[in-house]
Amino acid sequence: MRTADYPGICADVHNGGMRRPSKSTIASLAVIAAVLAGTLLTFVIRTGRPPNALDVVLPIAAFGGLLIRRRHPIAGLIIVAVSVTAYYPWAALDGPLIVLPFVALYTAADRGHLTAAIATGGALLLAMGFGEAGGVRHVDDSMFMMIAGWVVAAIAFGGVTRNRRAYLQEAERRALDAEHSKEEEARRRESEERLRIARELHDVLGHNISMINVQAAAALHGLKKRPEEAETALRTIKDTSKETLRELRTTLGVLRQVDEDAPTAPAASLARVAELVADSGLEVRTELTGPLDALPTEVDLAATRIVKESLTNVSRHSGTAQAKLTITSTSGNIVIDVEDDGPGAAYHGGTGFGLQGMRERATALGGTLEAGPRPEGGFRVTARLPLNGAR
Repeated sequence: MRTADYPGICADVHNGGMRRPSKSTIASLAVIAAVLAGTLLTFVIRTGRPPNALDVVLPIAAFGGLLIRRRHPIAGLIIVAVSVTAYYPWAALDGPLIVLPFVALYTAADRGHLTAAIATGGALLLAMGFGEAGGVRHVDDSMFMMIAGWVVAAIAFGGVTRNRRAYLQEAERRALDAEHSKEEEARRRESEERLRIARELHDVLGHNISMINVQAAAALHGLKKRPEEAETALRTIKDTSKETLRELRTTLGVLRQVDEDAPTAPAASLARVAELVADSGLEVRTELTGPLDALPTEVDLAATRIVKESLTNVSRHSGTAQAKLTITSTSGNIVIDVEDDGPGAAYHGGTGFGLQGMRERATALGGTLEAGPRPEGGFRVTARLPLNGAR
């Protein structure tokens, strides 16, 4: 026998191989014991007719209905109601079985069968009123009204407890949903932070290491023919690697969540676009329009990263050492255009994270980024960043 199949008889608790009775079963047994005690007391003090078979059969039937009331609320209510209705006119004793319908009515309402409870309670009162109208009065008007009040109270109390239980379950469900939403939000923020750090590492390391590679190739090429150019390239490698280590240390400090010493070198900015061009190792023709020295920090950072990554892609993939950089600051937007006329011969595949990172930066600020081959040859990257769209 599974406990789940008999919730009104046993709780789903085991103790040394024995099932302990549930709270509802204990309550039912307590009510039955009280009714039996009252009936026996009536038998002792009552004078008149001797008990008959109905004094045994009807209480047993009512007790059985009371015990199954949790599993079968309507069936238990009907059994109790019919047994008690037949008990008082036909049985010899006058035991306190009248309390059993109140318990059954409460259970039916508590289990969600409010209509059945109201209909049965009304039928019981009508039957009682019809019996009292037969000539012999067993209860006076005040007692009848009191019993009617108990019937209404039992049904109402069952409905209240059901509504309160439903409210508590809904509150618990909402709390669980809120906790789940908080966990989902935390995971989303964690994922966004990982993407941001990956983008920063790609932009910093990809650009600077690419510059180191270009300068190292130049140094090797000019080591014998032009020693002074090799020395310049090696100094550039030294400065670039130092800057790479500094930015990498700053990024790793964010991951460790510890404070790092403030960087001594100024942060990259469009206001110092000449330095960005010089660090690229390319011959870049630059055209600037509009002020670039009072940009919002997030826009300035995104624009600088886009310029760096675009020039790095030219150096790595275009097959040419020349590029054109156009930056326009008008009408509340920063427009960046980087193009080259190289054949793309140096391109040998890649992850595509550079373009993806640039596009994510532009989109995060409410802007756009377009990248692709030019009809006349070469490659172009065009980004539009709104000055008031950062969020």
